[in-house]
Amino acid sequence: MAEDTRQDKRASFSAITEHNTNGMARTSTVASSKSGASKKLVIKNFKDRPKLAENYTEDTWLKLRDAVGAIQNSTSIKYNLEELYQAVENLCSYKVSPTLYKQLRQVCEDHVQFTESLDNLSFLKRMNRCWQDHCRQTIMIRSIFLFLDRTYVLQNSLLPSIWDTGLELFRTHIVSDSGVQKRTVDGILEQIELERNGETIDRSLLRSLLGMLSDLQVYKDSFEERFLIETNRLYAAEGQRLMQERDVPEYLHHVARRLEEENDRILSYLDQSTQKPLISCVEKQLLGEHMTAILQKGLSTLLDENRVTELALLYQLFSKVKGGLPTLLQFWRDYIKSFGGEIVCTPEKDKDMVQELLDFKDKMDNVAQNCFTRNEGFINAMKEAFETFINKRPNKPAELIAKYVDSKLRAGNKEATEEELERILDKIMIIFRFIHGKDVFEAFYKKDLAKRLLVGKSASVDAEKSMLSKLKHECGAAFTSKLEGMFKDMELSKDIMIQFKQYMQNQSEPSNIELTVNILTMGYWPSYTPMEVHLPSEMVKLQEVFKLFYLGKHSGRKLQWQPTLGHAVLKAEFKEGKKELQVSLFQTLVLLMFTEGEEFSMEEIRTATGIEEGELRRTLQSLACGKARVLNKNPRGKDVEDGDRFNFNNDFKHKLFRIKINQIQMKETVEEQVSTTERVFQDRQYQIDAAVVRIMKMRKTLSHNLLVSELYNQLKFPVKPGDLKKRIESLIDRDYMERDKETPNQYHYVA
Repeated sequence: MAEDTRQDKRASFSAITEHNTNGMARTSTVASSKSGASKKLVIKNFKDRPKLAENYTEDTWLKLRDAVGAIQNSTSIKYNLEELYQAVENLCSYKVSPTLYKQLRQVCEDHVQFTESLDNLSFLKRMNRCWQDHCRQTIMIRSIFLFLDRTYVLQNSLLPSIWDTGLELFRTHIVSDSGVQKRTVDGILEQIELERNGETIDRSLLRSLLGMLSDLQVYKDSFEERFLIETNRLYAAEGQRLMQERDVPEYLHHVARRLEEENDRILSYLDQSTQKPLISCVEKQLLGEHMTAILQKGLSTLLDENRVTELALLYQLFSKVKGGLPTLLQFWRDYIKSFGGEIVCTPEKDKDMVQELLDFKDKMDNVAQNCFTRNEGFINAMKEAFETFINKRPNKPAELIAKYVDSKLRAGNKEATEEELERILDKIMIIFRFIHGKDVFEAFYKKDLAKRLLVGKSASVDAEKSMLSKLKHECGAAFTSKLEGMFKDMELSKDIMIQFKQYMQNQSEPSNIELTVNILTMGYWPSYTPMEVHLPSEMVKLQEVFKLFYLGKHSGRKLQWQPTLGHAVLKAEFKEGKKELQVSLFQTLVLLMFTEGEEFSMEEIRTATGIEEGELRRTLQSLACGKARVLNKNPRGKDVEDGDRFNFNNDFKHKLFRIKINQIQMKETVEEQVSTTERVFQDRQYQIDAAVVRIMKMRKTLSHNLLVSELYNQLKFPVKPGDLKKRIESLIDRDYMERDKETPNQYHYVA
């Protein structure tokens, strides 16, 4: 046998071309018998494909079917997996692929079946086990038929892969069965509802089943639609019920918790595509449907109690709902107008109005900054609301702000350091910006500043100038020019007094009284009602000396003495010892009478001093009924009556050596308040007249409506149309302008 083989080989080498049974063709060239001759090996295909054994296809399929059955029934496979894989490859090589594919599909289809269990949870578990088994089996079968999957199936685009076929069969014969699908989805929804009600469920089971629906591409149609309908129904009912049962803070925390739970469900077992519609549904039913009710029921309480955490949560939740923030903004604006309007329009609160406004502004700023994330819309709405309510009551807020500033800048205000005072002034300027009638503020501020400067009650020149600088920056130089003039007058007066003291030293008759005079430029300072009082001869003589001195330096000027704001230091002797009394000029005139007599009636004091009756009552009240009673009143009482008599209180005691009794000068009388307001009103009339004449002079002819519109643009204070009409009529009467004879609504300027 070996010899024959050798002969075959020899024969094959000696032949030019001869085919061997193994399919290789050897070609040899015998041109040279030398050992170095080149040789070439050519490999060619079989002339004919080897034929399969007669029953090979049937036998192999039976073998494969048994293996698939074993996999499906979870029993051991009789054959080697490699052998099975090779068998599939052999069948595919001999174009049996279509038949093999159909047979495999039929076997899988025959196997896919499902038996229902009784209760929902058991049903779900059985369903899940069935799905898991099916997936595992399909993967195993595919691994055996991998060659089929990667050749025949891949080349036929219309055919699904073995894995997709497995999914399709499961979907067709199990999940698409209406009874099975309904029970599966019902069971899943039941489990989710149990979890929403606080019970613990098997999340991994739901994750697997929902993954199955997603893989089978029936998640959206079979589950998601029903899930969202059920969610909608649940939260609609829950929202209605809890809005009745719970207060707003508790309700907001509940909504936040529900949203957190639903987001957690999406991460745990729901498909990501469900996130947007699910969260929208929860937000709509728990928030969107109850926005107005939540705000009506709870916003005022949250703001009143400064519930910063809940307000931040409210803003955060409303920002997620369509139309949420605009609705919140409207309610926020209305709350500020309502609360602020109550502060401003309640006369009983006038005493604390400005402090309450400052506190309220701080509180709202804090809410806007920390709860509403500095949202520009909310900040602008707050400014608009403040401006609206603060001008609901004309003039009064401006007056009270001026008085509040006075209380802070007055000496004796121990509440604040310089830094704190500066912060308070900055806050006041914010409130001041909202006021329309700034001329009212100016009038009262000027009056109070004059008192502080003239009575020496200003706490700090730096603070005064800082406030002046803020006003100048806010309202312009024209607004503060008179106020700056007042400071200049005080500085010039100091220089004049240095010169006057030198002048007095050169006089032949030096005076026992030390005189200090403030020279005030009439246009800068508030106008004071002239009052003639009877001064002691020594004071009159000293006044004349000063007048001679001053007019000698400034000829052509006129001096008018104002006793209202004069003050003095008197030396007094009591049983306890000597004291110094810091008193107003009116108090001085009353007390000096008691150096010449022991007891006087009110009528006698008025005749001797010449002080006006109302002013005298206030002065006597401060001396006999206040804390420092240097006079005794008979009969005793808090008010001064016509028949009362007064005597010097020799038994007066006080722990201090110098006692201030002239605080009365700093107090504003009703008459002062009324006269200041009237003066502002009068100034406004002059400004309206000037504006009308200025406009008409430039335009020559103008209709009433256009003139009024132009006036509103130019005037810096609030004014009613009726008041403008009166001023126009007044100017027509004074021949500054005239009506058109044919069109009464038209005006002409009269040159």
